[in-house]
Amino acid sequence: MTLSIPTPSVSVPEVRRIDLAAGELTLSALLCAAENPRAVVVALHGTGTSAHYFDGRAHPDVSLLTLGARLGYTMLAIDRPGYHGSTPDLTGGQSISRQADTIAVALRNFRANHAVGQGLFLLGHSFGSAVAMTIAADPDGTDVLGLDISGWGSHFADRLKPDTVRLHWGALRLYPPGTFRSGAAMLGPAPPSERAEVFGWTAIFADVAARIPVPVRFTFAEYEAIWRHDAESVRELSAAFRSAPTILVEHQLGAGHNISLGWAARSYHLRSLGFFEECLVRRSAS
Repeated sequence: MTLSIPTPSVSVPEVRRIDLAAGELTLSALLCAAENPRAVVVALHGTGTSAHYFDGRAHPDVSLLTLGARLGYTMLAIDRPGYHGSTPDLTGGQSISRQADTIAVALRNFRANHAVGQGLFLLGHSFGSAVAMTIAADPDGTDVLGLDISGWGSHFADRLKPDTVRLHWGALRLYPPGTFRSGAAMLGPAPPSERAEVFGWTAIFADVAARIPVPVRFTFAEYEAIWRHDAESVRELSAAFRSAPTILVEHQLGAGHNISLGWAARSYHLRSLGFFEECLVRRSAS
């Protein structure tokens, strides 16, 4: 049976491409701005994709950027260094820590030139989660209010091998028809340095997690096959966030690793934005 989601008749906010100054570097990004934003959601994509991951076009309900803007958030999806228009000369890419530094500089410049409401939320997918976590652990003036993570964890699944790219997607039924045709523009080669760092993440996860001082939410897809998300692994992951005021770990039904491109995208995105709302309420009450 093919799932069909009714689409409300509302105007679609404009998604436009912008450049972000990051010291001597320039990053490309997709911006979907709210007129008087409650906050800014900064989205960081995974390996082999780009900012377009968060603006899926296979179905009107898939785009995180337009949904967030409708709900009063300015949405900023950044092409991480080495991807798309972000420093294309950096063919080798940057390390996790260097990416975090580069993006933090870009975000400080963005704050100086755009309304940001109460501050910034970070939303990371897959490898972008490692960068988002690293920024949150050392915000350095970026005023991070909360962190939302998907497609990432602390321990790889036992059967994971470096060449199991198919595990990123799962069954085709999880995605709207045309996902792979419409998503061709968002796909690209991963910088070599990034591939090398993926399998070293588990050794530094606990140290990075322990330094994050803001609310954190993790989401594992029902059909996540790259990361362990059994009860024991979830308990260990949660315990690593010793400085975070809250840590939530949830499971998204009907989703594969690339949650933001599937039928479950709208549900996941609404939960993420709901989490950010809770962070704002908690901040206002403190």
